[in-house]
Amino acid sequence: MGTPRGDVLRDRRGDARRVWWDAYRTHRRGREAIRTGQRERLADLLAFAREHSAYYLELYRGLPERVEDVTVLPVTDKPTLMAHFDQVLTDPAVTRAAVEEFVADPARIGERFAGKYLVATTAGTTGTRGLFVLDDRYWAVTSGLITRLAAGWLSVRQLVRLLSSRANVAMVVATGGHFLSVAASTREMREKPRRHRQLRILSVHRPLPGLVAELNAIRPVVLGAYGSALRLLASEQEAGRLRVSPLLVLSTAEGLPPDERVRLERAFAAPVREIYGCTESGYVASGCAEGWLHLLEDWVILEPVDADRRPVPPGVVSHTVLLTNLANRILPILRYDVGDRVLMKPVPCVCGNPAPALRVEGRSSDVLVFPIADGQGTVAVPPLALATVLDGTPGVELFQIVQTAPAHLSVRLRPELGADAEQVRAAVQQGITDLLTGLGLGHVAVEPSSETPQQTAGGKYRTIIPLAPTSRPTPPSS
Repeated sequence: MGTPRGDVLRDRRGDARRVWWDAYRTHRRGREAIRTGQRERLADLLAFAREHSAYYLELYRGLPERVEDVTVLPVTDKPTLMAHFDQVLTDPAVTRAAVEEFVADPARIGERFAGKYLVATTAGTTGTRGLFVLDDRYWAVTSGLITRLAAGWLSVRQLVRLLSSRANVAMVVATGGHFLSVAASTREMREKPRRHRQLRILSVHRPLPGLVAELNAIRPVVLGAYGSALRLLASEQEAGRLRVSPLLVLSTAEGLPPDERVRLERAFAAPVREIYGCTESGYVASGCAEGWLHLLEDWVILEPVDADRRPVPPGVVSHTVLLTNLANRILPILRYDVGDRVLMKPVPCVCGNPAPALRVEGRSSDVLVFPIADGQGTVAVPPLALATVLDGTPGVELFQIVQTAPAHLSVRLRPELGADAEQVRAAVQQGITDLLTGLGLGHVAVEPSSETPQQTAGGKYRTIIPLAPTSRPTPPSS
């Protein structure tokens, strides 16, 4: 099947510019034009997947020949796609065995797999390690969208400065594996050295003093990092050890509480914008000045649903979200259960962006389930409830709550510089205990840990770590 008529992506050089121009034109025509383009891309992708993927051909057997409504499709998820990897892929020359061999070699990070594709892995913090093969369509959309977003975040004068030959961009990300950020950046710097000569990739695993020294030497105009890393760097900036003056700070991969975003903006004297996305789909939503994330509808469909995968209305926190990426064809992502709990804003955002606005409230897999004291049932506590207690406790820089037994929590803390560590630990312990007692869980033990928060292999700090699935109490059915 060839490239559909009207498709902005033609698999040629310059596709990222076409993505930018198409988005600009489409948004000027209004929301109906956006929805029309979305339906056409969905129908084209489904037709391609059914023709070239044995998995999707069987999964969609019995559906109409042309489908423009994503809600009629069955749901997929990471464990299922990984279990049927070879059948899902639309290029028969790509196999799981070959991809596994490729990612086992760190020397090949950023290299084109089979001369064509970008390969990225996820760290497997939710139980299943992901292997994702991404084509040039995917990367053209990702590159085109970030260009469009930058034009909205920065003034013309700032953009000119960003494009100057001495304007460094620093990205603090996980290194040492085929993670998307480092794999994509490495490939871009290798294939387009002149365009990316000012890009600097710094390891989030590096000890903080060394990271601070590197940033002071680089003096980035744009600083991008995981939310937890930015919180640490903001404290270093406030203490005077980090001395950078970025035009823009980008928070990726982890959510920022509103108060923390304000603190970061004050520390860096620069706007802080969040990017919500995942390896499977690239960018999904981007932050505004009001602290909301706005959906990038041109290339993404996002469906907030409850535990039975039924739609939830705006204003209600979802159990999870179903994601459809309209760009990548080598490994189609269609109604894919991401596992994130989101809240859609029920009224238009005052920032003026008409795209649906949302906030990510944590992962459904991070919900803690505790047995009731009499053993006759369980109580589920969402991650946001616990995070609110910790974020509201003075002196907490980073935290990590680990469920070590059905009725036991261990709290890892990194207090702020100058804070009384014991006082902070006591306040956190009391705050969590009070929350749980109010939920009828006063029997749950809350103990401070001597450990500090631990990074995942992907360089992130999971704030809530439940028991392994086999050890968890069975939650009540909905």
